[in-house]
Amino acid sequence: MAIGDSFTEGLSDRGLGDSYLGWADRLAQTLADRYCTLDEPLLYANLAIRGRLLPQMVSEQVPRALELGPDLVTFAGGVNDAMRKSFDLDAKATEMERGVRALRKAGIDVMLVAFGDPSSTSSVMSLIGQRFAGLRSATLAIAEEYDCYLMDFWGEQAFEDPDVWDEDRLHLNPRGHELTTRAALNSLGWGDDSWREISEIGAQPSAVSRWVGHARWAKNHGYPWVSRRLRGVSSGDGVEPKYWEFKTVRPLID
Repeated sequence: MAIGDSFTEGLSDRGLGDSYLGWADRLAQTLADRYCTLDEPLLYANLAIRGRLLPQMVSEQVPRALELGPDLVTFAGGVNDAMRKSFDLDAKATEMERGVRALRKAGIDVMLVAFGDPSSTSSVMSLIGQRFAGLRSATLAIAEEYDCYLMDFWGEQAFEDPDVWDEDRLHLNPRGHELTTRAALNSLGWGDDSWREISEIGAQPSAVSRWVGHARWAKNHGYPWVSRRLRGVSSGDGVEPKYWEFKTVRPLID
């Protein structure tokens, strides 16, 4: 089972129609292909909703996980919290710990996600880089305290490649979600660390191209995001989880 926000919902990894795929769905299919049969398929649920904050995940998604009782839950959150005007690290860490403690007490394995350093790729995001550093430290401490699997992206140059990011600069593209799937398998002990290999970086855009790109981003993504914040609107308002119930995932290969 996957709980979280847009990262786990799968933005911007387009699936069929208007749906999103994403690393968690890709991971479920990979596990089904490797370890399941047609007669004994994988059961999978994805409760993640874009824009969700840690308190919402713990109050809305964790109880559903406890109700369904999966063997494994992936828990990825905190980015949206860190990007808000105010950020109380102790309060957010407490929320995360509360959710993890409840899951582990129920005998459910948990994989936590520690996100990368935004200052390595964005001068704007570097303004709140210390928030992400603090959130990572808290995530690592919680993972150790409650014996969780950990997927840690901090300092991983593979995710600094612009070719793994969508044009909104906030969400992974299909290549990025596939990379995350491989990282998740490695974190669970079912894969290798080849995902860390750095691709050859192509020619860098000219200064004019960069400025045109910044202007396009500000119009199409920056302004709408700021507008939602000012109006108190979330991108996840009215969005339902992809898989609130367990769905059957059968292997695609025999």
